[in-house]
Amino acid sequence: MTKSARGKQPQQARLLTEQGLAHYAHWELGEAIDCLFNAAKLTPNDPESHLNLARALARAGSYDLAVQSISTFLQCVPTGPIASRFRQINAGVLDATETYLTETMKVSGAPLEDIGAALKMWLEFRITAGRDPIAPASPNAWAAALDYTVQKVNFRDTDLDALASRYGTTAATVRKRHQQLIQTLDVMPCDYRYFVGQENPLDKLVEAATMLEEIERRFTED
Repeated sequence: MTKSARGKQPQQARLLTEQGLAHYAHWELGEAIDCLFNAAKLTPNDPESHLNLARALARAGSYDLAVQSISTFLQCVPTGPIASRFRQINAGVLDATETYLTETMKVSGAPLEDIGAALKMWLEFRITAGRDPIAPASPNAWAAALDYTVQKVNFRDTDLDALASRYGTTAATVRKRHQQLIQTLDVMPCDYRYFVGQENPLDKLVEAATMLEEIERRFTED
């Protein structure tokens, strides 16, 4: 490779990263992953490239590939608080929050689908947070927030005070952690990632929107 070609790599990678992050912000995940994958390929020693790709893959639900990107990130950044968080994910073992969550939800009689949705949410959150620090909190507080968020996504009436008490924390703490989950993961009502019911109301909205487009097309065509 010529010197001029090597010099263009970082510039091309920056452009691809900007495009990829813009796609990511608009939930255009296929395009985001393509751009960020190529950016990481051009700059294999840049940890941010692998971190950005991991975040996009996690949002797309490609968790195995996201963990692979995390492994490459750890080769570039082997120490520090973020590395410690990612090493837990890379090890494939339950952390303290996951353990508290599963034990408490089982005791409360929660369906396995709910537990699975909460665990998925925690995995994606830890990856998607990227370099943003996850505010210090005892595992039970995060576990309570995950449980509560899954209930909210599925439109279940939940007594927040009772839920917080079950996890040994406060309603205010659960609300705070809940908002962090919502903002970082861009969670919406009936979010497909964490909805566990048989029929998702969003399906009807999509069907109605498609029908409306067809009606408008037929109305306006010559």
